[in-house]
Amino acid sequence: MTDSYLLAGRFGAATRLSPKALRLYAEQGLLLPVRIDPQTGYRYYASSQAPRARLIARLRRLDLPIARIAQLLDLTPQARVVELQSWLGAQNDRLAEQIELVRALSRQTEGGDTALAAAISLREIPAGKVISRQRQVGVQTLDDFIAEAETDIRAHLRATGLADGGLMSVHFHDLVSRDSEGLVEVAVAFEGSLEPAGDLLIRLQPARREVYLPVPKAYEDFPLVMHVYDALEGWLDARSDISCIGSPRETYPGTRGARFDVAYPISQ
Repeated sequence: MTDSYLLAGRFGAATRLSPKALRLYAEQGLLLPVRIDPQTGYRYYASSQAPRARLIARLRRLDLPIARIAQLLDLTPQARVVELQSWLGAQNDRLAEQIELVRALSRQTEGGDTALAAAISLREIPAGKVISRQRQVGVQTLDDFIAEAETDIRAHLRATGLADGGLMSVHFHDLVSRDSEGLVEVAVAFEGSLEPAGDLLIRLQPARREVYLPVPKAYEDFPLVMHVYDALEGWLDARSDISCIGSPRETYPGTRGARFDVAYPISQ
């Protein structure tokens, strides 16, 4: 072997990769030895492989999975930086959400947000008809889905000669987070006779009672809006005479000057 080839041990020392890591990356096809001695089983690497090995080591320090690293290695350096910056933004968003979750637990331990809790009220909602659209969405696409669905629904109402100014509600039938999509329904109340069209559905909302909280302006955006959900859930947990019987919803416009309310259906 010439000096341009290094045994796995020396190559690993030069690139700060352990023998275990080198074996793993070879098995995954990320960094293959240029030669394996058939007699001794010794693995040899070319010195020209060092930049790739060091890049893999740096990417692994970011706790990226092997499959993701394999994708990044195939990109140009410029494209790789763009992808990593996007990934870092998502990591920062996730960290902000985790910080809010820890703060929520702290608030619950300390008795909750008293200002929000003081604004919680009960109300009776009469039965009515709604036209709606449902879709599996995550936090990243939620706002776009709501805006698109509302626009299409109100346009359909106008096209059929019905008033289009009914209350809009967004129903969260499943958990929606940065890590998982959930079933979300955008519904607009209407009066009159109407046929469904495409993926727009018509249904009757039964009369119900709900606990609600107008969302202060400072809490309108995610993740701060979760303070409002936490306040309502803490209020429900503390009431032995009231049971939550369904998924939460947001109603637009809200009451008391709020852009929207958050509400949970209840039985009492």
